[in-house]
Amino acid sequence: MTETEILAVLRLQAIPNIGNVSAKKLIAHCGSPSAIFKDKMRNLLKIEGIGQLTLKGLFDSIHIEEAEAEYDYIRREHIDLCYYMDQEYPYYLQHCLDGPILLFKSGNIDLQNKKIISVVGTRNITSYGTAFCEEFIEEIAPLDPIIVSGFAYGVDITIQNAAMDKGLQTIGCMAHGLNQTYPKNHKKFVSRIEKNGGFITEFWSTSNPDRENFLKRNRIIAGMSEATIVVESAEKGGSLVTADLANGYNREVFAVPGRRTDKFSKGCNDLIKKQKAHMLTSAAELIYLLGWELDKKEQKSTIQKQLFIELDEMEQTIYSYLQENGKQLIDSIAMDCSLPIHKVSSTLFNMEMKGVIRPLPGKMFEVV
Repeated sequence: MTETEILAVLRLQAIPNIGNVSAKKLIAHCGSPSAIFKDKMRNLLKIEGIGQLTLKGLFDSIHIEEAEAEYDYIRREHIDLCYYMDQEYPYYLQHCLDGPILLFKSGNIDLQNKKIISVVGTRNITSYGTAFCEEFIEEIAPLDPIIVSGFAYGVDITIQNAAMDKGLQTIGCMAHGLNQTYPKNHKKFVSRIEKNGGFITEFWSTSNPDRENFLKRNRIIAGMSEATIVVESAEKGGSLVTADLANGYNREVFAVPGRRTDKFSKGCNDLIKKQKAHMLTSAAELIYLLGWELDKKEQKSTIQKQLFIELDEMEQTIYSYLQENGKQLIDSIAMDCSLPIHKVSSTLFNMEMKGVIRPLPGKMFEVV
């Protein structure tokens, strides 16, 4: 984007009654952000959904000054910008009507050709939640996904640290400008995350981590990912809001079940019970439901490294069945082998990791 267009976008953001939806309507009608401020008010008022209240203050000089001040900060601090029509803009977020028209980034984020999942949950993570995060990342790491979270206490920082331990990119979605760190205790993680991904926000340097900003931030977490996972949550909490937003965007939502007596499993259990989320006990279930598969190079490498592959009893049963019957649906495998579907799902994933089977379109599997 040119400096003129960047300043025009910032000016739009500064106007109180123009949100992302209204801004996109104005840009689409006028052709560019800067063209909006060259048009006549009577023409802008002809746009569906745009009224006098929305455009109040559109030409006030104070917003020009605010935009220039923020742009000075952006240049001084070398902040990366991402406009909603840019190729670098998160693919899934582009399909959200209320997605930000402009994002600010820091670090080494590379979204191209990447699988992206969001993981959220309580700030009061338990040993059960910690164990799940570590096991999940261990299982999902071969697919090299990007892990998105909110950089908060508890589940957020646990999953992000686990991701970095396995060399995965992780992105922290912030509820304030990039000129500050919240919570302050997490400043020690900033450098490591920027080397292994980075931070993203729609908020200016003048924005503080106010309560309403966290709710706005949650829609970015839900919107930029293919799926959202809730690891642990009490009966009420921000992670449940994120799950609702993900459902509203028609994304897959997963929840980790727990005992009914556990306070921080109550929210997850309710999501599953109300069919607002798939039950998730292993990475294999997510991989199966999203239709992901190992890269062919990864499969070949796995096979070459394991010339003599050991299979446990269940894996051998499934392997023998597929050898004899050819490619089969997962439901057929479970039924014909008299095995529980959830165990078949995780076993198939383990076998795929070993390079002895491969997934096919239509949720079918065959021997390599």
